[in-house]
Amino acid sequence: MEEAIVRIQGLTKRYGQVLAVDHLDLEIAPGEVFGLLGPNGAGKTTTTLMLLGLTEPDSGTAAIDGRDCTRQPLLVKREVGYLPDSVGFYPDLTGRENLRFSGALNGLPPEECERRAEALLERVGMTYAADRKAGTYSRGMKQRLGIADVLMKDPRVIIMDEPTLGIDPEGIRELMTLIRELSVRDGRTILISSHQLYQVQQICDRVGIFVRGRLIACGPIGQLGRQLQSEGRYLLELRTDRPGTLAEALNGLEGVRTAEQGAEEGLLRVESVRDIRRELTMLAAERGCALLELRQRGGDLEEIYRNYFEKAGDSHDDADHPADPAGKGRALAAALRRRIFRA
Repeated sequence: MEEAIVRIQGLTKRYGQVLAVDHLDLEIAPGEVFGLLGPNGAGKTTTTLMLLGLTEPDSGTAAIDGRDCTRQPLLVKREVGYLPDSVGFYPDLTGRENLRFSGALNGLPPEECERRAEALLERVGMTYAADRKAGTYSRGMKQRLGIADVLMKDPRVIIMDEPTLGIDPEGIRELMTLIRELSVRDGRTILISSHQLYQVQQICDRVGIFVRGRLIACGPIGQLGRQLQSEGRYLLELRTDRPGTLAEALNGLEGVRTAEQGAEEGLLRVESVRDIRRELTMLAAERGCALLELRQRGGDLEEIYRNYFEKAGDSHDDADHPADPAGKGRALAAALRRRIFRA
């Protein structure tokens, strides 16, 4: 990896007796789109707040572009834009007026505010609604205006918290295209904190899986899938006309951990410690079971996510681990819904 623009070493944060972030080490390269994945309470929000200089770690360091996030928070804020999961704007101001206000808070002269606002409204596809009051905007429109708002100060790094939450499918597609463009065309570094796995898989160069305050896996999605296979975690999904018969036969085959029927008719999911496709085909023929579909799973992010959670002895149920029991991380993040995070 080239010289990291985000560098985290041994970052640790406790809330009372709860270890919210546990000695986190992470480096993110310039221009990379990195997905920080995990359920609510895993420590993602606390990590974000420490990167933004809004809460202090108990130990360890975090730096963005060589600037210490705790000791030099104002310098960090000049380099970083933050898009919370619920973007707040002054509802009685138009989209254009909100952007002008944001530019003024960042010290831009009026002429530059106007120029940037116009260009960014066009870029995020909001020119048509620029002179409507922000209080009339849908969630998807607010998210797009939020990206324009973040870009008003031209940050090198953008941190996004659940950017696609509550947006319709077409809005998600447009937003994903825009986020990827910010990396590829602009060279900006994007850190996305999310549990929306399908969207993250579409745009991230690498992902980190967070559980109980620990980063339990980190790398490109394909590499994480191959690593699981090398550790003896093979996943097959198949359809047959006799799922019960084949499941019984497979559960007696050496190397098979589980063979379970899925909710859909004829569907079987098989987990094994080795590749059993050839033996499975022979078993199906011997038992008179027609194989209607067969595919190796494990390369998609949902399967990778589930398997790493199982390895960590956890569940991906959001309620399983309230790493932030008092809601302090979310409460602090809520304070950012307005204009606190300005250089």
